[in-house]
This record gives sequence, C-alpha cells and structure tokens, in this order.
Amino acid sequence: MEENIIRLNLISPLFFETVKGLDPFGGDLLIDKNTELLFCYELHEKEYLNFEPDKSKLLEKLIFSGKKCAIQSSHIFELPAGNYIFSQKRELMIRDDIMALAVEVQTEALWQRLEPGKRLYLTYLYEDEKPVTQLFRPAD
Repeated sequence: MEENIIRLNLISPLFFETVKGLDPFGGDLLIDKNTELLFCYELHEKEYLNFEPDKSKLLEKLIFSGKKCAIQSSHIFELPAGNYIFSQKRELMIRDDIMALAVEVQTEALWQRLEPGKRLYLTYLYEDEKPVTQLFRPAD
C-alpha cells in the first residue's frame, strides 16, 4: 500500500459524543464538511505488537463510536493529546484497505522502535472538499 506514515504530536485532546449503532465499515456513513466521526478499537493482546499481525484478529473490541463535539457533555469521549503514529488517505476507505493500513502503521512504529499502544483510533472527516480516513496509534 505504501502510505505516508508520520509521527504526530497531538497537542490538545479532541472530544466526541457517543452515537450508538455506527458501523465504521458499513459503507453507509454520511460524511460531509460538518461531520467528523471517531471509532476507537482495543487491539488483540497477541497481535498489537506483532510485526506480522493477523488482520482478521487485530481489531478486538469496538470501545467507542461517535461524532466530534465542541463542548463537553456526559457522553464525551476523548482522543487524548499525545504522541501517535498517524496516516491518512483522502477517501473513504473500505475495511480491507483500513486493515492493510493499520498493519503498515503498526509495522512502521515497531521499525522505529516505538511501542504502539493497544488502541487504534479511526476517524472519518471532510477536508478540502474530500472525505478523509485517518488512523492514529498511540506510540511512545
């Protein structure tokens, strides 16, 4: 796939409110210039530090799904400030391509001798009149 994978220092957290029933791979996500969606996955214990993870097992549990919000509420979820391995593509990616990119991001983090965290954050948003898919992996 050969994507641009970078280190990203997110200096401020991003806040999202819970939206039940969102399917990140359903193909029916409504993304427009006013929407930003976040999905947070816990990764499989035996795969998240593996150079050649099994893509079918990597995503273990969906922890959160929701949309970006400006103010805090009782249903808030935070994409924390911190260091990440990050990549994006200017399209709404399908599951197979997202999983391939997730493996690339993980492999790149390990090659850089970083320890990628056990979570994967997937965002869909709209930039410059185009949909964008982004992946974040905590990495220290």
